[in-house]
Amino acid sequence: MGFKLHADGTSDPPQVRNWRVHLMALIVSMGSLAMGYDTAVIGGTMALDSFKRDFGLNGRSQFERDTLQGNIVSTFQAGTFFGALLTFPLGERYGRKNAIIGAILTFLVGGTIMTASHGQLAMIYAGRAIAGFGIGSVSLLVPVYIAETSPPSIRGRLVGIFEILSQGGGMLGFWINYIVARTISSSGRTQWIVPLALQLVPGVLLLAGIFWCPESPRWYVKQDRWEEAAATLSWIRKLPADHDYIRGELEEIRLQTLVGRPPPGVKHSKTYYAKRILQKGTRNRIGIGLLLMACQNLTGVNIITYYSPRIFETLGITGTETKLFATGFYGVAKTLGMIIFSVYLVERIGRKNGLIYGAFIGSLPMWYLGGYVFKNDPARAAARGDVSRDGWGYLAMVCVYLYGLIYCATWQGITWVYCSEIFPVDIRLLCVALTTADQWLWSFIISRTTPYMITSLGYGTYMFFASLMVLMGFWAWFFVPETKGKTLEDMEVIFGARDASCHLDDADDVEGAKQGKGGVLYIEKAVSPGPVGRVLSA
Repeated sequence: MGFKLHADGTSDPPQVRNWRVHLMALIVSMGSLAMGYDTAVIGGTMALDSFKRDFGLNGRSQFERDTLQGNIVSTFQAGTFFGALLTFPLGERYGRKNAIIGAILTFLVGGTIMTASHGQLAMIYAGRAIAGFGIGSVSLLVPVYIAETSPPSIRGRLVGIFEILSQGGGMLGFWINYIVARTISSSGRTQWIVPLALQLVPGVLLLAGIFWCPESPRWYVKQDRWEEAAATLSWIRKLPADHDYIRGELEEIRLQTLVGRPPPGVKHSKTYYAKRILQKGTRNRIGIGLLLMACQNLTGVNIITYYSPRIFETLGITGTETKLFATGFYGVAKTLGMIIFSVYLVERIGRKNGLIYGAFIGSLPMWYLGGYVFKNDPARAAARGDVSRDGWGYLAMVCVYLYGLIYCATWQGITWVYCSEIFPVDIRLLCVALTTADQWLWSFIISRTTPYMITSLGYGTYMFFASLMVLMGFWAWFFVPETKGKTLEDMEVIFGARDASCHLDDADDVEGAKQGKGGVLYIEKAVSPGPVGRVLSA
C-alpha cells in the first residue's frame, strides 16, 4: 500500500499531479492568506494600548467596550456576506479569473482605508466593510476556481492549500501583533498601523500572480469556447490535447454542461435558477452545504480566533504582551492542523469520517475548558492578583491549542472542500455563493455575540459550543455522503439527482437539450459517429 498523498480509486495519471496545478492553487490562495490575516489580526490589534487610546476604547464600561469591539469585528463579516452573495454573476459572466482580480482590488481599497483611518472609527468601519466585501468574493471564487482546475485525486489537497494559507495568515496576524507590542512604542500610531498595513501584502502578491493563471476550463465550456477549454486543460494537466484522459475529462464536462443547460428558448432567469436549486438531488446539496457552513462557525472556533486575548484572559493570563504571545501559539496549532488535513487526512480518511472524528474528538478540549473555568474562575483570581497556575491551568492552555489543531484538521478544511465540489456545473457558483454567504452570516452572528457571551456566560460559553459539536458529529454520521476521489461530474449520482435515463451511443457531438417530464433534462439530438458515454443526471 505505502504512503500516498492522493486519493485511491481514480483514473488520474501521475502527470496531472504536477507543479502547475499546485502553483495555481498557491497563487490564488494568496487571497485566503489575506482573509486569514485580516480575520485574526483585528482581535490582537484591538488589544494594543495605542489602538485602545486612539479609537476611544479606554475609559469605557465593559458593555461599551464589548459593543465597540463587536462592531469593529462584525463590519468585516457583514461585508464578506454581501461580497460572497453578490459576486457570483460576475464570475459567471466574466470568468473566475477576472472576478478574482476585481475582488482583490476591492480588498486593497478597503485595507488602505483601514490603514489610513487615523483613529476615526467611521473609517475603520468603512474600510473593514469594503475589505470584507472583497474577501467575501475571494472566499467564493477561489475554492471554485481550484476545484474546477484540480484533478480528482488531489482536489481536496489543492483546496486545502486555500485553508492552509488562511490559517497561516491568521498565525502571522497573531505573531505580528505580539511583535509590534514588544518592539514599537504605544505612544504613537505606528504600533497599530503596521499590523493593519501588512494585510495589503498578500493582496498585492495575488494581483501580481493571477495574470499567470489560466481561466477555468469548465467556464470556457459553459461559454462554448471549446478550443480554449481543451488548450487550457491540456496545459494544466501537462498532457497533449489528444490524450485519452484530456478527451475523457472534456467529454464528462460537456455532457454535464449540456444536461444542466435550459431547454431551447429558456434563459438562465431567476425562475430557472430557483427551479434548478429546488430539483431533486440539488436541494439536498444546498441543505447540506448551508448546514456545514453554519456548523463550522457553531464549533466555537471564532470565539478564540476573533477574541483570543479575551479568551486567554478568562484562563487567568494577564498583560497584553503575554496574552498576544499565548495567542500566537494558537495560530501555530491551527496552521499545523490545516497542513495535516491537506497533506494527508483529506484524501485518506475522507470528508465524512473527518467531520465525525473532528466533532466528537474536538468537543473534548471544549468540555475541559468549560469545566476548568467553572471550577477555578481564573479570571477573577487574576483580578485579585493571584496569577499562579497549576498543572490543570497549563492543561487548559494546551486544550486551546489542541482544539485549534483538531478543528483545522477536520471541520475547517473539509467544509470548504465539500462545498466547492458537490454542486452541478451550471449553478455551481450560485450554490457556492449561497453557502459562502451563509458561512459569513454565521461568522457575523458569532463575532457579534461572543463578547457578551464571554462576559455573561463565562464557562457556559465553552460548554454550549461543546454540546453543539457532539450534535454535529451525529448529523454528519447520518446525513453527509462521502465524496473523496470522485469527479465533479460524479456528484449527480452520489446525491440522488434525477436520472436522465439517456445513454448515447455512436455519437461524439451533441446538440440541444430538451425538457423532459418532471423537470428532467435530456439530450435531444446527436450527430457525428463516435463513442460519447452516458449522460449524467440533471
